[in-house]
Amino acid sequence: MHRIPYQSNAPHTDDEKRKSGIVDSIQQLGQANITATQTDSNIYCLTIIGQIEGHIILPPQNKTTKYEHIIPQLVAAEQNPKIEGILIILNTVGGDVEAGLAIAEMIASMSKPTVTLVLGGGHSIGVPIAVSSDHSIIAETATMTIHPIRLNGLVIGVPQTFEYLDKMQERVLRFILNHSSITEEELKSLMFKTGELTRDIGTTVIGADAVKKGLIKQVGGIADAISELNKRIEERRKLAGGVVQ
Repeated sequence: MHRIPYQSNAPHTDDEKRKSGIVDSIQQLGQANITATQTDSNIYCLTIIGQIEGHIILPPQNKTTKYEHIIPQLVAAEQNPKIEGILIILNTVGGDVEAGLAIAEMIASMSKPTVTLVLGGGHSIGVPIAVSSDHSIIAETATMTIHPIRLNGLVIGVPQTFEYLDKMQERVLRFILNHSSITEEELKSLMFKTGELTRDIGTTVIGADAVKKGLIKQVGGIADAISELNKRIEERRKLAGGVVQ
């Protein structure tokens, strides 16, 4: 009687395990960790795409960024001594206000150099995320839509809801003003402008316009973003006496 040898489906070699880990990362987070494939890379790349999901799970056909995935990645990058800088790439339509602000606050509070690059679009709550880094860059054809906060679902108490919206709006405004060069007057003018957006109020700014208004610091692409990040990493090394902690 011949026995059929047992064959495990689990990956055997280190290379197979590495590939399996990358596939799992793509399936769960929608992205591959650059440092998983390039062990000598000192830059962590984080992508924020589609719609920023809040406390309610969006339909499966929506391409989303989940804040519960992004925040642990930022914590890991902050703690990892091999990571010296974080590159955040945005192509988002916006989404949940509090989830977006949570991500923006995390990026703004990191001790390591951060650079954001807006490709395609950085709309709505994507604006605070775009300006949250040490240096912000926008592609020449990328757009950013600035508009007031809106509510979905049932509204019960109108005065109370208005007061809550006003406070939430103020949080977003303050964050953008504190992390960019735009004036309060200019920002409110863009946010409450009528006649530009169909069935809405607000403004869409494109590439160089975002820089001219003081919202973003530079027009450029991926090479500019990496160059700026490497420059800031070198400056941090010099300040630390050649040792990054």
